[in-house]
Amino acid sequence: MNGPEIHVEFAPELHVFVPRARRSDTVRAATDGVSSLGHVIESLGVPLTEVGALLVDGHEVPVSHVPVAGESVTVRTVARPQRVPGAPLRFLLDVHLGTLARRLRLLGVDTAYESTDIGDPALAARSAAERRVMLSRDRGLLRRRELWAGAFVYSTRPEEQLWDVLGRFEPELLPWTRCTACNGVLREATKEEVAGQLKHGTHATYDVFARCGACGRAYWKGAHHEQLEAIVEQALTLRSERR
Repeated sequence: MNGPEIHVEFAPELHVFVPRARRSDTVRAATDGVSSLGHVIESLGVPLTEVGALLVDGHEVPVSHVPVAGESVTVRTVARPQRVPGAPLRFLLDVHLGTLARRLRLLGVDTAYESTDIGDPALAARSAAERRVMLSRDRGLLRRRELWAGAFVYSTRPEEQLWDVLGRFEPELLPWTRCTACNGVLREATKEEVAGQLKHGTHATYDVFARCGACGRAYWKGAHHEQLEAIVEQALTLRSERR
């Protein structure tokens, strides 16, 4: 590496973005006297959505700080729970996080989801327009400046993804109030109102129904209800334990 350098130490949680940080205490990074510390950190592979406090020689600095050769930088991870100011907490998920989207909706969390790949610019624009936190495993998407807010989804396992998001943001949980298909709000419905969606066995067996006010989809406690109930109960237990 040529030119002036700084030494950067990353929190262990951020080593997934900077594999060489696992092999040594610090990572050396070049400085040019112009680029901000935020730019340098992103150039090393860490989205700023995952960065918490930045310390230079033990003193906290903003991401706009322009590093000077020889400085020692400590990069901490985002503090939890993370607060997103200025808007009700809402999420936007990309095409790869469909299961996570459905589980968040099951818990009553306002969750928009793109089932097709509409591209990073369109996702970032929607995040900004609707003031939604963008959840993604795409580091490039999370680096887009127009995002309202964003967060990297660390795991590839839906159950771990869910617990991570709930622990990081602590959204209000209102189970059984949103459509898992479209995110619309559910309301109570009579059997007659949803009769057109019921097979004969369901019509004869169940009497309590809900229907989505947006797409009209009917819901009842069917064959998979116990599995869904377990997800809800675990989420509510996790929430109560953290309070």
